[in-house]
Order: sequence, then structure tokens, then C-alpha cells
Amino acid sequence: MPTVSVFFGIVIRMYYRDHAPPHFHAVYNGQDVAIAIESLQILRGSLTRRALNLVLDWAELRRAELLENWRLVEARRPLRDIAPLE
Repeated sequence: MPTVSVFFGIVIRMYYRDHAPPHFHAVYNGQDVAIAIESLQILRGSLTRRALNLVLDWAELRRAELLENWRLVEARRPLRDIAPLE
């Protein structure tokens, strides 16, 4: 379960065995949410409102990098780190 970014205690991961649509996972305080990269819609799970808002702000800024990492996931290649939200 490769971690691609960490900020404010939120861990962003992408899994090699995941399926379409392109998405990432955000883990915070024992909660896990899967978010579609292109639409930023929640696919499953939940986070606190504050954590979710931070994740969505970050993902909007980093969408191109997330999509590139998804291509790497599909090719079973090492993922690139993505800058955190500051």
C-alpha cells in the first residue's frame, strides 16, 4: 500500500490491486475514504468534514499527479511522491 503523500496527519495511498475508476485513498484517525480522481466524488468510506475538505483541496491541486500515479499503478511501476498540502 504505497503512500504518496502525508499532510496534517492524513495519509494518501494508492493500491496496486485497485480497480477503475482511477482513485486514491485518504486515511485519517482510523477512517478511510476512496475518492475518484477526475470527479473528486467519494466512492466509499468517510472522513471527518475537516479532513475531507483538506483532502479535496489537495486533490484538486494535484489531480494531474494523481492521474500519472494511477497510470503507474496500472503498469505496476513505482509511484511518485506528491507534495503535501501546506
